Amino acid sequence: MKDHHKLLIIFTAFCLLLLSGTIGYIYLLEISFIDAFYMTVITISTVGFQEVAEMTDEAKLFSIIIIFMGIGFAGYLFTNVVAFFMEGNWRDAMRKKEMMSKMKQIDNHYIICGAGETGDSVIKQFEKSAVPFIVIDTDSEPLEALKARGILSICGDATHESVLIEAGIERARGIICSLSTDADNVFTVLTSRFLNQDLYIISRAIEDHAHEKLTRAGADRTISPNEIGGRRMAALMLRPTIISFLDMITHVGDVVLDLEDILISEKSELIGTKLKDANIPERTGLVVLALQKKRSTRMLFNPGPDEELELGDSMIVLGTQDQTHILKEIAHDKGERDCD
Repeated sequence: MKDHHKLLIIFTAFCLLLLSGTIGYIYLLEISFIDAFYMTVITISTVGFQEVAEMTDEAKLFSIIIIFMGIGFAGYLFTNVVAFFMEGNWRDAMRKKEMMSKMKQIDNHYIICGAGETGDSVIKQFEKSAVPFIVIDTDSEPLEALKARGILSICGDATHESVLIEAGIERARGIICSLSTDADNVFTVLTSRFLNQDLYIISRAIEDHAHEKLTRAGADRTISPNEIGGRRMAALMLRPTIISFLDMITHVGDVVLDLEDILISEKSELIGTKLKDANIPERTGLVVLALQKKRSTRMLFNPGPDEELELGDSMIVLGTQDQTHILKEIAHDKGERDCD
């Protein structure tokens, strides 16, 4: 039982004791309601004020019962209140209240459903990228560790509409469904799409035929961790040199290099500039690997120096987070793009 529910029950029982005492004195002493309530209060509090009527033997016995019950309730209430404050429950309650306030204010964020092995990997990547997100899971144990790290989280079932609404799905930018079963992922995708038609949805697929079901339910992309893991293992065996090279360029010493897409937005000085004149490697230290033109569905790998940068184009670059931040400033990329 939650502590605030326990305190509410104790308070309700205490009110019932006051009511019972008042009714008892009205019946035993034949006095008014105010006098009976007064008698009940001074009896429970044991202050020793004068009685409002002559006490009969029955009234005295009734008063003794009221006194013992009042002392018991008062002691139990005091013990629970002290425990509520001293054992950290009050601090946890305040932290939960603060977290709920932040959830109501968060906007254009991501939702991660499931804090298992797959979800935990997503959480670490989102933390590193410093993007706003909320985690939903039915297991409170991993969520406590996340809360200690300042990560917004909800203990609940992501398949329930009310939980998704609590996570602000109507204001969210995207959702990742990494629940333990395909059925739960399908239902979460279906509910998410119903609540937000513009939401970008990525879902984990476990069984072979789950991809089609998830896509029909409304997922934009489906990922099979088992399939990806198998491909990775096969590549390590068949093409170890290539994989070692990829590992090397993405983990140089203690510096982690990431692939990032940079959107050229309005007011950017890059608009109308050829790639060779933009001097991106010299100015930022980034390597431009590909260019996605706004008016084309094809991606240009290793774009030539004469490619002209236009509003809405996206550049795929390789470098550190600090380097990509510099290019985002130049491109005026605020992260507010539509997911295709």
